[in-house]
Amino acid sequence: MKKSILLALAGFLLAGSFSACSGEGNTCEAKSYTPEGEEISGIDIQAADREILVVPSEDGQFHIGYAESEKEFYDISVSDSGVLTMVAQSEKEWTDYIGGSKSAGANQITVQVPDAALATLSLRTTNEDISLSALTVTGQLTLSNNGGDISFENVGAPDAVTVENKNGDITGAITGSYDDYAITCAVKKGESSLPDEKSGGSKTLSAANNNGDIEIEFISE
Repeated sequence: MKKSILLALAGFLLAGSFSACSGEGNTCEAKSYTPEGEEISGIDIQAADREILVVPSEDGQFHIGYAESEKEFYDISVSDSGVLTMVAQSEKEWTDYIGGSKSAGANQITVQVPDAALATLSLRTTNEDISLSALTVTGQLTLSNNGGDISFENVGAPDAVTVENKNGDITGAITGSYDDYAITCAVKKGESSLPDEKSGGSKTLSAANNNGDIEIEFISE
């Protein structure tokens, strides 16, 4: 997805409100979160049934755009070490899943990241896609999904990369050398561009997929 499209989606999430989030009376409202006066060293998002988009920030600050309702909401906090954590919470009952529909954009979380390196980035979701624009992660990058695709472009050479998926594809590009990474890869019902095992290298890449392909390339800096 082109950067312009991702930025347009980010703007859409940060404005207005959504109705008919899921089920009668469960109205969604668009919200945004910007950490004030805090140094952000990492991001940890744990969601379900939400698309996660990571895009560049236009004003040099971190922003998260999302939608929540009385029954579907998020616990957002920043730790003493500077890790911004966003965890999905739900008080829905089984009857809330009958009927109703989500408004366009109500199932998206958009994370705007400034042009600075993150020490850690961890994103988890289900039944939707995870998409990352170019960014730098110096430490641990963890991407996990079940029921959607994972894609990332020009992620700056993390020390450790863990990518796991089920029922969706993994495609990505890491800025760095193939020789820098010790690799483990496991694929069921799919194809992979990575070897099952590769030793050597001071960094690690672990990729696993069940019922989907893995296509990860390395791009010279």
